[in-house]
Amino acid sequence: MNFSLRNISAFFLANIYRVTGLVKFKIQYLLNNEIILSLYTHNPDVKYFESCLKWLIKKGFKFISIIDLDKILNGEIPFPKGAVLITVDDGWKENKQNVIALATKYHVPVTIFVSTEPVISGNAYWWSYIEKANQLGLTKYTVNELKRMKNNDRLQIVNDVKNMMKTNREALNLQELVEASNNEWVSIGSHTVTHPILINCSDKTSFYEIVASKDILGNWLNKQINAFSYPNGDFSSREINYLKKAGYQFAFTTKDDYITPNNIIYLYTLPRTDLIETISFSENICRMTGVWFTQKKQFNKLIK
Repeated sequence: MNFSLRNISAFFLANIYRVTGLVKFKIQYLLNNEIILSLYTHNPDVKYFESCLKWLIKKGFKFISIIDLDKILNGEIPFPKGAVLITVDDGWKENKQNVIALATKYHVPVTIFVSTEPVISGNAYWWSYIEKANQLGLTKYTVNELKRMKNNDRLQIVNDVKNMMKTNREALNLQELVEASNNEWVSIGSHTVTHPILINCSDKTSFYEIVASKDILGNWLNKQINAFSYPNGDFSSREINYLKKAGYQFAFTTKDDYITPNNIIYLYTLPRTDLIETISFSENICRMTGVWFTQKKQFNKLIK
């Protein structure tokens, strides 16, 4: 855990939720109702990810895959109670040992949403160039500022920075990705080609990023790619239309919520809750169970 004021405060609040029985009550509620915990992460270390898996297993949650999700959507299997769906964004090379190995060990299905360009080029993810350039004093822009820019402006800044430095590979390579796809506990989905913020892109670029990534992954892996996750969680009705045209079956946002029979019908805006490596495990327990976002909703209602 990073010992920031925010994290220390959240640690104490999370433990209050645990000591008062709120977390225990929520666990029983989840296990007895038709609810899927939709959880995602990016590049977790092995200790953090294993702790999350072991805690969920110990509490009696059952894990489902996106193949199961498709069967639920089609009415082939009933909506589960106390289920967990785990997805992982980007396709970091460390996922091989820190996610895939653990998924195999504990028989937990995971879906990795991959951005294809870093796989084949060996380039770092674009935000890593900006973070390193900031450390070296080579740019005044932050990653968050670039996420709000028009895509062409962001690309110009990133490309300028790339010419000033070298970075190591950050993504799985193609052989590792194929091996992951052949693992019975791993599914692969699309996370665009270059990981732009889609709502900042032109129509042509947004369409390309959505369609080409599906085609590229399908050709590499000789499989249908049916699931998508929005970079940074940002999307508009335009992106949803492009996903439908491309033949995706569903897409994931970064909106905190459970998947329930009421919202599973919104196939291209499925919710997910982020598990964060830099916070306390107590807070992550509250995030995994939904205590964190449900309490936040209640607080927001009170202050309106």
